[in-house]
Amino acid sequence: MRILGIDPGLNVTGLGLVEQNGRSISCVEYDQIVLARNLSLSVRLKTIHENLAGIIIRTRPDAVAIEDIFYGKNVQSLIKQGHARGVIILAAVQAGLAVSEYSPLEIKKAVACYGRAEKQQVQQMVRAILRLDEPPPPDAADALAVAICHLHCGKKDCL
Repeated sequence: MRILGIDPGLNVTGLGLVEQNGRSISCVEYDQIVLARNLSLSVRLKTIHENLAGIIIRTRPDAVAIEDIFYGKNVQSLIKQGHARGVIILAAVQAGLAVSEYSPLEIKKAVACYGRAEKQQVQQMVRAILRLDEPPPPDAADALAVAICHLHCGKKDCL
């Protein structure tokens, strides 16, 4: 089973594709969609959607797992992150894929066994679980963690 994990963001969207064969989980690939901050919201959303649609076609995952919105104090940021999540979910659903959501707490618990783990701890645990030579960049590591969480927790077609 191949799971595409996604850490949504308007500046950087992390992507991580993992594959499970029996009890073994391996990293197929990871990447980040990095967008210039001076781009308009509409151009960023279009770019995220187009890039993700292409990645889905090329990598052929069985499902998509996405990090849920982290509730913070900045409402504007939450709204913008919601837009990014919307185009990501749209790209997955247009490709006929099931989409599952996981909270940051669920993801950190599944990967680091501690819901309040720091970003570096998540990176190191992802590196160890997937037997990578070095930790992936932070947003890609978060995306891989989302995919690992899906394989451990197994929510089915939540959206």
